[in-house]
This record gives sequence, C-alpha cells and structure tokens, in this order.
Amino acid sequence: MEILIYGTVNSFKLILIAFGFTLVYGVSRLPNFAHGAIFVFTGFIAWIMMHKLNLPLLPAALLSLAGAALVGVLIYQVILKRIRGMNMNEIIATYAIGVAMIETFRWLGFKGTTFTLPVLFEGMLFIGDVPIDYQRLMVVTVGLVMLVAVWIFTKFTRTGLALRGIAQDERAAMMLGIDSDMTATLAMALGSAMSGLAALMIFPLGSIVVEAGYNTLIFALAVCMVGGIGSWGGTVLAAFVLGFLQVITVTYLATHFQMVVTLGAIIATLIIKPSGFFGKHKELEERV
Repeated sequence: MEILIYGTVNSFKLILIAFGFTLVYGVSRLPNFAHGAIFVFTGFIAWIMMHKLNLPLLPAALLSLAGAALVGVLIYQVILKRIRGMNMNEIIATYAIGVAMIETFRWLGFKGTTFTLPVLFEGMLFIGDVPIDYQRLMVVTVGLVMLVAVWIFTKFTRTGLALRGIAQDERAAMMLGIDSDMTATLAMALGSAMSGLAALMIFPLGSIVVEAGYNTLIFALAVCMVGGIGSWGGTVLAAFVLGFLQVITVTYLATHFQMVVTLGAIIATLIIKPSGFFGKHKELEERV
C-alpha cells in the first residue's frame, strides 16, 4: 500500500516536472534545456517575494509563475528565434542559459537548505495505515487538474487547436495561416509556467536548492525520452513507470539509487527502443 500511494504521488511529481518540456517540444520541436533552471528560478523568486517583499503566498506564487512564463518568452524571442532549426545550437544555447541562471543564484548566495516555501495546507491523513500529508495530495490533485486543463485547452479552444495543428504538421498549419513563431512563443510561455507550477508544488516538500535545477532537467528528459519525445500520452505513461521504479528503488535499496534508475531508463530506452513508448522517430531498422 505504501509503494502504491507514494508511487502514485511520485508519478504525478514527474508529470508536473516533465509535461512542460513535452509541450514545448511537441508543439515547436524546441528542446528547452533551461527547463530545470526555470524550475529553480520560480522557487527562488517566490521565496524572495514572500521573505523580502512580504507578499502573501498566493500573490507571490502568481507573480513567480508570470515571471517563469516571461523567461520562456524571452528565451525564445531573444535567442531561439534566431537559431530555430539548428538542433545542436538550440540544445547548447538553452543549456547554457540554464546553467547561467542556476549558477547566478548560487553566486548570489542562494545555497544550502535554508530556503523553503510553505505548504498550501497543513496536516495529513491516513489511507489504510499509510500516512500522507496534504501537500502530496495537492501534487496529485494539481497534476490531474493540469492534465484535464491542457486537454480541454487543446481540444476546445482556437489557440489550443492551433498548437495541436503545429504539433501535427507545421507546414500545413502555416499554410492555413497559423503563425509558427507565435505558437512557439506561447508554447515556451506555457511550458515554462508548467515548470514553475511544478516548483511551487514540489519545493514545499523540502528545500529550494540550486542543484534541483540539474536534477529536474534529468528527470524531465528521462520521462520524455522513455515516453517518446513530444508525445503527451507517452509522458504520462513514462511518468508512472519511472515514478514507481524510483519509489521501489528507494524502498528496497537506497535513496541515491533513484538517479541511477533514472539514468538507466534513459540508456535502456536508447538501446531497446530509441523512439520511446509513443515516439515518432524512426527506429534503426527503418533508417537502414
């Protein structure tokens, strides 16, 4: 029962972490390697607003999410727009931006485990004989709401349909009058805001540390690669597979093996099925 409950919570943590990365790549084919840095950026900005500007939790959270979305827009408009289509340059540029953001916070003194965000609700309940705090239940709830909201947005709104159109066939969508740059900008804003939302849900469970930016990027890449980069359904399935694997590993081995399992999943995927569960990349035998 403990593995079932905490495996589910961990799976939704991975969904929150990875879905923004998947959205950006699925819509615009842009690998946003600054994803983890935006995660940490949101946490620190929320902390600064609460502890230095004395803002309440809700305004600080909303402003930090807006800041995360703005960072995503700036990354695209200032840099990615000029190198779009050059895959290696996109990876190097976004990773460099991410490292610069993370290390700037470290240089400014944001290091150690003294930076924390408050939980939304205090207390816990028991499912069977397994205790679970309300913040972890909020992770599951927010994850479900985010998935439903994205589905409704992309299914029933004009802007969402434009995003789906670009994701399915960019050239055909552009012929129908859909602006590729505008949809890529919107995707970067939404993906960055999702990364920020994950930070606001996950950081109250521990401390805000700069190293979380690198770990978050690895987790997001693992989920997206196992599920199939750009596949929203694959991301959800891979998050549950990796989420339960991580919990089982922590339960029966040790905490530090969690990253080993994550990296092992990436390697196994590249060897066995490079396109992931639902990816659209050609397999080796098809390329040959």
